[in-house]
Amino acid sequence: MSFYVSLSGLKGAQADLSTISNNVANVNSTAFKKSKAQFGDIFAASPMQTTHQVAGQGVRVLGINQQYTQGTIETTDKTLDLAITGEGFFTVKAADGTVGYTRNGAFAVDDDRYAVDTTGARMQVLAVDPQTGTLTAAPTSATTPADLTDLQIPTTLDGVANGPQLTSVGVNKAGLVSAIYADGTTRYLGQVAMASFNSMEGLRQQGNAHWSATVASGSPIFGTANQGMYGSVNSGSLERSNVDITDELVALIAAQRNFQANSKAIEAANTLTTTIVNMRT
Repeated sequence: MSFYVSLSGLKGAQADLSTISNNVANVNSTAFKKSKAQFGDIFAASPMQTTHQVAGQGVRVLGINQQYTQGTIETTDKTLDLAITGEGFFTVKAADGTVGYTRNGAFAVDDDRYAVDTTGARMQVLAVDPQTGTLTAAPTSATTPADLTDLQIPTTLDGVANGPQLTSVGVNKAGLVSAIYADGTTRYLGQVAMASFNSMEGLRQQGNAHWSATVASGSPIFGTANQGMYGSVNSGSLERSNVDITDELVALIAAQRNFQANSKAIEAANTLTTTIVNMRT
C-alpha cells in the first residue's frame, strides 16, 4: 500500500510543480492570473473498522484554481491600452461570434477601424448618445451580449467623406470613449461594456488572458466602469501578471522537496519489501 500512497504523492507534487512552472513562465504575460493547486487526502475505511487504525490512502488534486487578485498597473501612454482597477472584465467578440471576457486591455484599431484586442476580437461597448455621451439604454440584469455593439472609430466626423479628420481619441475612468475631430467637434462612440460574474472561479480559461462563461460562473452581469464591482478603466495603462516571482520560487522549492520526500518513501518501501523477500528465501 505504501507504494501507491507515495505514488499519489509524486503525482500531486508533479501537478504542483506544473502549476508553479506555468505561473513562472507567464510572469510577463499581460493580465495573466496565477493558479494554485488544491489538494485533499484520500481516506477509506469499512463501516465497522476503527478509523484510528487506518493510515490513509494518499493525496489527490481537488482542483487548480486561478487567483483573480489585482496585477500591477504599468503605464504605456497609448490611449487604447486599458487597464481595469477592480474585478470587472472587458467584453470582446471574436470573428465567429463567440463572446469572451478578458483583462488584457491591449486594444488597437484594425483596417476597418474597429477596436480589437491581441486575438483580433472586437471590443464591445454600450450604445450612447453621440452628442451627450449618455447611455441610450442602461444595462440591467436582462442585458445580454446581443445588446452590445462593436466599437468603431471613424477617421472622419460621422464617417462623412472629406469631413473633418480625427485628431485624438480618449477614454475616461467610466470607459466612455470620445473622439475629437479637426474642427473641435467631439463625438461619443460608446461606453466600454464591463462584465462581472457571481463566481469568477467558475470561468473557463481560453488562453491569452481570455475566459468564457460557464454554468458554474453564472451568466455575465453587465455594467459600466467606475461603479461598484466593475472597477475603473485606466487609459494608457496595462495590467501586468499578478505572479510574484519570489513567492513562486519559494513554492517551487517546497514542491521539489515534496517530490523528493515521496521518492524517498518509495525507495524505503522497496528496501523493506526486498528485505522481507530475502528473509523468506
